[in-house]
Amino acid sequence: MSHVVVVIGGGGLSAEAVASVHPDVVIAADSGLDHAVAAGMEPSILVGDMDSISASGRMWAYAHGVAIDESPTEKDLTDTELALETALGVEGITDLTLLGGWGDRLDHLQGTLLALGAPSLAGLASLRAWIGDTAITVVHGGHAAALALEPGRTFSVLALHGLATGVTVTGAKWELDHTTLHPTEARGVSNEAKEHTMVTVESGVVTVVVP
Repeated sequence: MSHVVVVIGGGGLSAEAVASVHPDVVIAADSGLDHAVAAGMEPSILVGDMDSISASGRMWAYAHGVAIDESPTEKDLTDTELALETALGVEGITDLTLLGGWGDRLDHLQGTLLALGAPSLAGLASLRAWIGDTAITVVHGGHAAALALEPGRTFSVLALHGLATGVTVTGAKWELDHTTLHPTEARGVSNEAKEHTMVTVESGVVTVVVP
């Protein structure tokens, strides 16, 4: 079993997010290295086009023997997608957590959320993310996720990646039983946890957001 953490740009990392992970491997995407090091993490792999990493971040990477995979600025994949692709190449990976800040670009944020729905990630035992202090769990078809939420905590279940079928939510104020969620509806917004909250999906992908 191997837990891989991918750190992206967008701003400083949440202390709660950093404390919640115990990675075997840390991969930084471009300026994500600056944020990882500032949070006390030590990436062993750096990927991306290096258009936003600081000069001191580059020097840190050289000094610590970080494996660097630099790509052209003009490319089809984002730095986040490259980092996720690299993570899947880590031997024995079972769990993946992405850490990042909110940044100032809505399109970058949307791109990150969309990247977590990639079919290549569907085989992972767990797929989570922290954007600032917001916790995210992505559940691919054929998987279930137990949410460690205290009773009364707000969470939302959204079909951001297209039609999701067989969506079941238990241990919540408003439960779902083999329901179909559409990407154009907000039916799953602002649910409330009770005990042993669980989200299961038969096909498609849902994104669970805990603000």
